[in-house]
Amino acid sequence: MSILTQRYFIQLSYKGTHYHGWQIQPNAITVQEVLNKALSTILNQEINVVGCGRTDTGVHASDFMAHFDIAEARDVEAEKLVFRLNRFLPYDIAVKSMFPVKAEAHTRFDALSRTYQYFITKHKNPFRSESHWQMMHQLDVNKMNEAAKLLFEYEDFTSFSKLHTDAKTNICKIYKAEWEDRGDELVFTVCADRFLRNMVRAIVGTLVEVGRGKLDMAGFRQVIESMNRCNAGSSVPGHGLFLCTIEYPNDLKQEV
Repeated sequence: MSILTQRYFIQLSYKGTHYHGWQIQPNAITVQEVLNKALSTILNQEINVVGCGRTDTGVHASDFMAHFDIAEARDVEAEKLVFRLNRFLPYDIAVKSMFPVKAEAHTRFDALSRTYQYFITKHKNPFRSESHWQMMHQLDVNKMNEAAKLLFEYEDFTSFSKLHTDAKTNICKIYKAEWEDRGDELVFTVCADRFLRNMVRAIVGTLVEVGRGKLDMAGFRQVIESMNRCNAGSSVPGHGLFLCTIEYPNDLKQEV
């Protein structure tokens, strides 16, 4: 006789400084591993969470979604479980909410879009050392935004993908890509239906080359069209990157 289960979405945020990314890996502490242990301990059964994506070492998430299944017969009160989890989890992982969803709902495959932000600080700031990349060079933000607009004309972003990944396609649809100058910091916001491994950090690194005058508009276009990672700029450090929004269809929640 099969055991009935109930699927839940769990919304969380985490500071990635002390983690080797989201996904479980041998001999390294990850956010997924810590969350699995917390849920398994509290619910007294083995829980394996599935994330909406993978973040690399040092990358943060101000908004991250994961899902997991538990025995439907268990009396689970979402609010109480969120409270208990936050008492159990370390200071750098926080659970925001949890809610039941349809059995087939999937945090990765059902996501309509994801939004990332990358933060650059213009000056040395000890309070930003783990959340911003320090860039002392003068950057032409107008040219960087002009180049960013070219991303809307393309869908194959092989040039900005980590090599030798398990992705079946490098096709993505970018909905937003723009820089904002906030005085003492620069913020790059990019939204797409999906992202390739290392894609945002490679795009930022290449746009910085534009901002420094090392690459012009034609050169940036050639980088994209070459579909060759070696032609793009270096990947910027992970600690300036945040996953900040994931959008889902409205009909995934299960009424209780």
